[in-house]
This record gives sequence, structure tokens and C-alpha cells, in this order.
Amino acid sequence: MDDTRPAAETPAFARAAEQLRSLTFRSDFSVREIAAPTSLAPEAIAFAGDVRPDADGLDSPYGTGRFVLMHDPAEPDAWGGPWRIVCFAQAPLEAEIGVDPLLADVAWSWLVDALEARGADFHSESGTATKTLSKGFGSLAAEGDGAQIELRSSWTPAGDLTAHIEAWAELVCMLAGLPPGSEGIAVFGSQRGASGRGTRG
Repeated sequence: MDDTRPAAETPAFARAAEQLRSLTFRSDFSVREIAAPTSLAPEAIAFAGDVRPDADGLDSPYGTGRFVLMHDPAEPDAWGGPWRIVCFAQAPLEAEIGVDPLLADVAWSWLVDALEARGADFHSESGTATKTLSKGFGSLAAEGDGAQIELRSSWTPAGDLTAHIEAWAELVCMLAGLPPGSEGIAVFGSQRGASGRGTRG
């Protein structure tokens, strides 16, 4: 992963950042370090991840996500600790899955399940799950109906910080239809085909 570290870091943040940078992920999930937001906390590190079972490049048609670890020694009241994680995950869906009334609840439960399966302690969690349906017209009519699920969330981590980014990676892969790497997590279906619109049952 590219190194975009700032000129100076507190020892606690430097150790956490090095731990995250040293991680490796499953072969069908590509992770790279990106510029972190500078207005949310004194220190932050950010990563982008893309599901790419058989292709390279930055814009994955299968699923994508962002993970930001923030550090503030002042321990803001809203955080309840010196660390805060913000994550984003997005993936296309088959239209029939997109109309499932429980889809948003399932997406959120996947995040919680992934964290718990990795033994990642957390509190003060919050987030939104959004499903979008689309229909093509004109020159896009041949693409048919489509859907998308998007999860935005944040929480205060405790304990091993690497477990949290591993849980995020697992979440993005599950939203994209890949089987989970941890035990005890149920998913809708199988990996998508090359079109990015594979089936889920």
C-alpha cells in the first residue's frame, strides 16, 4: 500500500498506522492507502478497498469501500475514547434483491456480525444503510433494472484495531456476494459474474 503518512505523529497513532499498513487481505480484495480527511480529527489514516476477483484497476463493478481510523488524544465526548472509525461500503445488487424490505437491516447486521466474528470490541456505533433502485431508459434501456446497497457507519473501537479493518474488508466482500472468511456469518448468495450483476438467492 502507498505510504501517505504525515510529517509528525503521536506514538500511539504511529503504532496503529503501522499495524494497519502491514496487513494483507484476501486475494480478491485490493486495498490501498488514500489521503485521509484532515478536518475530522488531529490524526487519521484512510484506506480504499475494491472487490476485484479477476481484474485490476480502481473502479470495481463488484463492490467498493472506504475505511478511516481517526485519533484524538482529547477523547471527544461523542467518541467516548481516543479512537473513532468511519467506514463506507457499496455494492451493486440484482433488482429482485434490491426490493427486499429487510435488505438494509441485513446489511447493518453483516457489519455487526463481521466485527463480532473478528473479536473487535466497539461501542457508540451509528450508521445508515441505503438501497437504491434504478431503471435504464433510451440508450441505457438494454441494461435493465438494477439496484445498489450502500452502508455508512462509524463506531468507537477498543482493543486490537486491526480486527476492525479486517471486519470492514469482510463486510465489503459480503455485500459484493463473496463468501465470508469468518465462521458464523450468513450471506445472500454467491460471487457475481463478470458483468457485476450475478445472482443471489
